[in-house]
Amino acid sequence: MPDRPRLTPATADVRRAVRGSLDGHAPGELVLVALSGGPDSLALAVATAFEAPRAGLRAGAVVVDHGLQAGSAEVADRAAAQARGLGLDPVVVRRVEVGTEGGPEAAARSARYAALDDAARDSGARTVLLGHTLDDQAETVLLGLARGSGAGSLRGMAARSGRYARPLLAVRRASTHAACADAGLEPWRDPHNDDAAYARARVRSRVLPVLEAELGPGVAEALARTADALREDDEALDLFADEVAEELADHAEAGISLDVGGLAVNPPALRQRLIRLAVQGEFGVSLSRAQTLEVARLVTDWHGQGAVHLPGVTVVRTAGRLHFAAVDGR
Repeated sequence: MPDRPRLTPATADVRRAVRGSLDGHAPGELVLVALSGGPDSLALAVATAFEAPRAGLRAGAVVVDHGLQAGSAEVADRAAAQARGLGLDPVVVRRVEVGTEGGPEAAARSARYAALDDAARDSGARTVLLGHTLDDQAETVLLGLARGSGAGSLRGMAARSGRYARPLLAVRRASTHAACADAGLEPWRDPHNDDAAYARARVRSRVLPVLEAELGPGVAEALARTADALREDDEALDLFADEVAEELADHAEAGISLDVGGLAVNPPALRQRLIRLAVQGEFGVSLSRAQTLEVARLVTDWHGQGAVHLPGVTVVRTAGRLHFAAVDGR
């Protein structure tokens, strides 16, 4: 096991962030670090190995081998050895097969989270710690902005989502690199992080540096603050939409309907959210903004037009209500 890291500013920042994420756990509970061997997750593992015992908790690690690169098994085994050297226990290596649905990044993410879920259930871990940093958050917001994905995407990643916690969302990537160096550990450098074929890699290596150069320092922090503010607004609107939906919605065997008058008196942001909520909740279909606006025209620009056809769902206006029904075959 390496010597205890010096309490440098970077080490202190990462430890402090991890300490806060461990609050609320019962003594003896197990937390797992999702460890790739990269600098972010390795710094997270070092800090968790230090902080968890002091909080009366057990700490382990799970390493996911995606099998997408030559030598990936050796990378995973090395990360597992580093985790054991830090005193983490249990240390689990999960090897997965990555499909193609949604593109390579989405498919790898789905396979990774499925493996993490399995490892948490098998080990009885209540929490899995992820190594996403403030820089990752800034990149996520920029990607969402470029795609026009709305507040749901611009809100970025949550500090806590189910069993997953992201302690480092207020910590810069430079600090995780420094914390690894302070601990005397050499992290793995994922070549995909520098591969211009990936949009996130281009944002990281090209877009953010240009914004920092042209607009001045602090762009990443500003983007992260924007995500925090939008998340608060988005969560409030979600809660309000749930309450209003109970008054406007009528469930039937054939689908769901919404009162047109009730939709009309609400502001556009809430009206469109109610439409998306109805379709997502009843049929499991996520609507784009263009699709949502097309349905909303049945409320705001009604001229007797016919049904709106969505993926697997049709919407018609009759007797003062919007009726959503599954198409045959769904």
